[in-house]
This record gives sequence, structure tokens and C-alpha cells, in this order.
Amino acid sequence: MTQPRPAAERRHASPPRPLPTFRPLPAFRRVLRFDVVTWLSLYLLLLFAVPSKLVIGPLGSAGAPSMVLGLASLLLWVLIGVGAARPALSGPRLIRVALALFLFSVGVTYVLAMSRPVVSNEMSPADVAILALLAWSGTLLLAHDGIVSAGRRDVLVWRLALAGGALAVLGLAQFALGELFVDRLALPGLTLTSPYELGERNGLIRPQGTATHPIEYGVLITMLLPLALHVGFEHTERRPLLRWAPAAAALALVPASGSRSAYVGAGVGLVILLLGWKGARRRVMLGVTAVGALAGMVVAPGMLASILGLFTGAAEDPSVTSRTGSFDLAGEFIARDPLFGRGLGTFLPTYRIFDNQYLLLLVTIGLVGTALFCWLCVATVRVLLRVRAHSAGVDPRAHDLALSLIAAIVVGFVSLFFFDAFAFPMTMGALFLLIGVAGSLRAKA
Repeated sequence: MTQPRPAAERRHASPPRPLPTFRPLPAFRRVLRFDVVTWLSLYLLLLFAVPSKLVIGPLGSAGAPSMVLGLASLLLWVLIGVGAARPALSGPRLIRVALALFLFSVGVTYVLAMSRPVVSNEMSPADVAILALLAWSGTLLLAHDGIVSAGRRDVLVWRLALAGGALAVLGLAQFALGELFVDRLALPGLTLTSPYELGERNGLIRPQGTATHPIEYGVLITMLLPLALHVGFEHTERRPLLRWAPAAAALALVPASGSRSAYVGAGVGLVILLLGWKGARRRVMLGVTAVGALAGMVVAPGMLASILGLFTGAAEDPSVTSRTGSFDLAGEFIARDPLFGRGLGTFLPTYRIFDNQYLLLLVTIGLVGTALFCWLCVATVRVLLRVRAHSAGVDPRAHDLALSLIAAIVVGFVSLFFFDAFAFPMTMGALFLLIGVAGSLRAKA
């Protein structure tokens, strides 16, 4: 029979060793990291890299991969909120309240539209329009509430700038070589909704990247240009050539876009940035703009005349006369349902293409919904102005990012005067995501 060991011996005996645990290397942990920013980066990939004309066949108009992931983002945001031990926010935030009011007004118009006689062809587009709006809202809310660290937010801003730069490089290749390139892309499980076409204007190629139309493409590049400039000036931890490449590509693409909306958007964005910048940065940007204009005149002498002709000859331009000629017809429809409209998505392109999203909103969601949509822009700018006021002299990067987001979001909302943007998923997906990033800049505003 085994005798027990003395107490002194037991005290000095070594404790049993724990089982070895696996601890991945720091670099491996970074690769495995999956959070809201990773999820939104996947959304960016689907939104920008997959051509807008490719959809999941059985889902039809609602089958854009980015829309599917956007709806999943809304579900994820709800699940995170339900599963949280306590609310992440101590009170309501201005952007979320503005979005909630806008969504509520759209819901009211949908109920009113479906409660009265409606043409059968209008029902499916109305459902798709609601799903698209929910998908965009899902990415907004997920970015708004899910990005909790400045470092991860900077990563997403960097990836947004990279995406804009990559799209600009593709557009420059299309402009220079006269090839779409995206028409050679075939992805399993995705169906082409309409044939690819490479448009021209005044004898010059109009690039469109992976977007549905050159107008959408030009607007998208000018929306992301302020963020690309922010990365160039502020992300000094990156190599100069790398951090300035997206801004350089976007600035080179704007003159080649052949789009009035892109020129107006670039002008609006640069004016806002120049008003907010001080000293040397403002002088550098003015110098770069002047040198770029001169270089463009040397490389492509006819381009300047083509750009000026878009504005000086606007009165005779069919695209402009079509827009102005839509006012009377829109007024008739607005008068029928002035407050809540006839329902989002129910005014089909076969009736008339307004090429003015605000005019179309007045027809479809009325004065109330249009005003609340505009309030979403105002609320976002107010939040960003507060961020600038509180971060001045304390956090230079957040201070400049707030200005860049103001420029990008204002460009997006101004550009809606030039085309029916709700029918173009890349523009609205990017705009709502930028609003969400703006809301993540501070915990309470």
C-alpha cells in the first residue's frame, strides 16, 4: 500500500503543467481578423468590382450581389443590437433619427400606393426599390454603429480610396484603349441583364468602369476623390507613392469622363475642401489643379473645347432639353399626390426618364419624403461640422476626415440633380456607406 508523502514534500512539489494552447502569430491574427470593417470591405468589393449589369439570375432586379449583402448587413445590424448586453449608444444619434424618419415616410407611401388600384407592372419595381433602400440603409447602420475604433475606420477609408483609384485606372484604360474590359468578365452564378456598350461624346470615349452608365461612374469617382485626397495628405504612415496613387488616378480621370455631372461634382468637392484647408495645403492643391489643366491641354488639346462645349452649348443639348422638358409632366404628377407621392419605384422609365432624382422623388414619395431625404444630408453635415469643431487641434486626422466626408457627401447629393440615381446601385450604395462612416466619427452627436 502506497504511503502518502509528507506535507513538506507536498508543499514543494511542482504543480501540474497546463495543456499547451495555440497562440497564432500577430501577423496570422491580423489575417484572421473579421469584424464590421472586414464585412463592409467585402461589400465594397461586390459593389465596385462586380459590374452592375451582373445579377443573380433567379432574383432578377433584386439580385445584385451588393444588394444581397446589403440586406444581410441590415439583418446583421439587427442581430448585433438584439444580442448586445447593453445598448452601445447612450442616446439617439442625429443621423439614425434622420434615416428612421425617411424610411418611415417611404413606408407610408408604399402602404398608400398598395392600398389603391395600382398597375401590375408597378408592383415588382416598387418592391425592388424598397429592398434596395433597406440594403443601403443596412450598410449605413452597420458602419454607423459597428465601427468603434479610429484605426479600423482609417482602414475602411483607405480601402474606399483604393477602390476609387482602381475604378479610375480602369476608366483611364477604357478611355485610352477604347475597350470595356469588363465585358470579358464572366462570374459563375451571375447573369448579364443587358449588353455592354462603350459610349462616346464629341468623338471621345466615355469611360464607365464597372458602372451601368458613364454618368454614374463619373459621379462615383468625384464622390470618392475627397477621401483619396484625405488619404494622400493624412495617411503618412504609408509610402508617398502608394497613398497618392488613388488621388492621382481620380484627378486624371475627371477630365476624361466626358460627363457634366462629374465636372460639377469635382468642382463642388474641391471648393469645399479648399474652403476648409488652410495655408500650404490649399496652395498645393491649387497648384496641382493648374498644372493638371495645362497638362491636359497639351496631351489632349480637343478635350478642353469638348468640356467647355458641354456647358456653353447646353441649351441645344438633347440631354439637357429632355431634363428641362420634364418639369411640366412632373408637376402634373406631383399635384395629384403632393405630400406622399405615388410610391417609390412606381414611376417606371417607360413613362418618362426625368434624369433628376429629386424630381422623381417628388413624384414618388412626395414633399414629405423628399424633405426628409434632404434632411438626412443636412443632419450628416451637422454631425461632421461638430466633429470638426471638437477635433480642431486635438485630432488632425479626424478633423480632415470630417471635411473630406462633408465634401464627398455633398457631391453625392448635388449629383442627384443630374440622373435618376436610385436606379443605379453603385452611387447610392457608396453614398449611404459614406453617411454611415460619417456617423461613426463620434459616439454621440
